[in-house]
Amino acid sequence: MWKLALGFLAFAALALFIMARSGADVDMGGEQHGIASHEPASAASN
Repeated sequence: MWKLALGFLAFAALALFIMARSGADVDMGGEQHGIASHEPASAASN
């Protein structure tokens, strides 16, 4: 069981490392609620 947990942690650390090195915007802050976090609504296309 500990091998499974160790493998998961290693995979998660590797994934975060690769995403951070690729320039992706990695935000570990969770869900953001507020006006600044929402994009303006686009006009409905008819």
